Amino acid sequence: MRPGLTAQSLQTVSEIRRFFRTAKTPVYFVSATAFNLLGIDRWIPTFRYLNYYDSFDGYHPNVFVPRHHSPPLFESIEEICNYLLGHKDVRDFIRENGSGGKAVFLMFDDETERLAEDAGLEVAFPAASLRTRLDSKVETTRLADEAGVPSVPNVLGRADSYGDVLKLALGAGLGQDLVVQTPYGDSGQTTFFVGRASDFDDNAGDLVGQDLKVMKRIDPQEAAIEGVITRHGTLVGPLMTELTGFPELTPYGGGWCGNDIFPTALTERHRELAREYTQRMGDRLRQEGYVGYFELDFLADADSGELYLGELNPRVTGASSMTNVTAVAYGDMPLFLFHLLEFADVDYEIDVRALNEAWAHPGAVDEWSQFILKQTEDDVEQIVHAPRSGIWRLDSSAPGGIRFVRRDTDWHDVSGEHEAFYLRIAAEGQYRYPGADLGILVTRGRLQTDEHALTERALAWISGIKSQFAGVPAPVEAELPPPEPFSFKML
Repeated sequence: MRPGLTAQSLQTVSEIRRFFRTAKTPVYFVSATAFNLLGIDRWIPTFRYLNYYDSFDGYHPNVFVPRHHSPPLFESIEEICNYLLGHKDVRDFIRENGSGGKAVFLMFDDETERLAEDAGLEVAFPAASLRTRLDSKVETTRLADEAGVPSVPNVLGRADSYGDVLKLALGAGLGQDLVVQTPYGDSGQTTFFVGRASDFDDNAGDLVGQDLKVMKRIDPQEAAIEGVITRHGTLVGPLMTELTGFPELTPYGGGWCGNDIFPTALTERHRELAREYTQRMGDRLRQEGYVGYFELDFLADADSGELYLGELNPRVTGASSMTNVTAVAYGDMPLFLFHLLEFADVDYEIDVRALNEAWAHPGAVDEWSQFILKQTEDDVEQIVHAPRSGIWRLDSSAPGGIRFVRRDTDWHDVSGEHEAFYLRIAAEGQYRYPGADLGILVTRGRLQTDEHALTERALAWISGIKSQFAGVPAPVEAELPPPEPFSFKML
């Protein structure tokens, strides 16, 4: 038994579920919205969401949003978390809920760790410094090589010009049609397609002076998978495909904008490899001192059939909503609860091999999908009407082709593909501008075809949600947020 643990030892998954149902320790998800871990409070009565955006207009019993008098303009999600933890209303709320709470985040820094400690909370994640180091695409590539997990053919280096990039690429046999990434950044914003000198010159401000990962350009199908590194081994969730770059959803050409999760994602061989590679990476990350939740992006090359590691996200991500809603969660329990076990004052036993074998079966995965809707038009407006959070239904007779059915707090009660749960982010009084986050829609079934096109149903939902917004030109004196104040890959 590890130092500091109680004598209690949980021997089965049912005992673990009971432990969480009867837990007294408050657990707080501190983030911009409740999206990523929405529904976890069904499993843990003491789970609370400390959020910046009030997506539910006070309807959700476990969401707390402080009063915003003169909130600052944020440039990162870490700044949002720090603002929340330093807010008097939040501090008072934590104090009223009792001592000894734990805090979980999407992103946090050393200032967040300090503020959490000041608030009497323990951060239930590895240290921010370790997460930051592992989050680098350059570091990920190095660790993957050591773990025997292949990356797209690449070379690491620096470049002050297109000639420098070409020299690196040709020396590694990568050709001239290239993809160049900087170490940090999500949703395609720091991924650059470089096939000629002008491509480099147009983005030189982002590339020069950075450690670069220069890759051969492939024709990939993108997929994601999440896992949890436990003291007993690495648990692996279901594989899901990614929606990327659809101009109906995002203004960013390579930007992530959703997921489809279904039993036959990619090929059977790809699914097997993805699970194997995820366990290898989990074992390697554990050697670095990392435990708990993480996500891997994979790229299936349409030409060669090879499966490559794209990137590592050492945290909860935008895909976590899908992982924790599938039949895996209902059959055993959400993957995130295994993460919390690593930071709970309890010892436990699980059979990682048996769980992974059961979760790998197609019957353990049902079909869900989500899209993240950004403002794709160039207009800048102040919102005077926005769709409400809750259950919506496709209805050709309704304005915009959809209608609001009822308020709800998550998507578990969506009854079929004709219904969807919408989580509002942009609300009345706020501004929408190119790249602004408007909201998230979760539904059953798939939103992307095998040919990587949006389904007719997806297009209907997108146009329907957009039709619910109304706005007026932004006042000239309005101080708008900078474009993309935080990446939705982290939301």
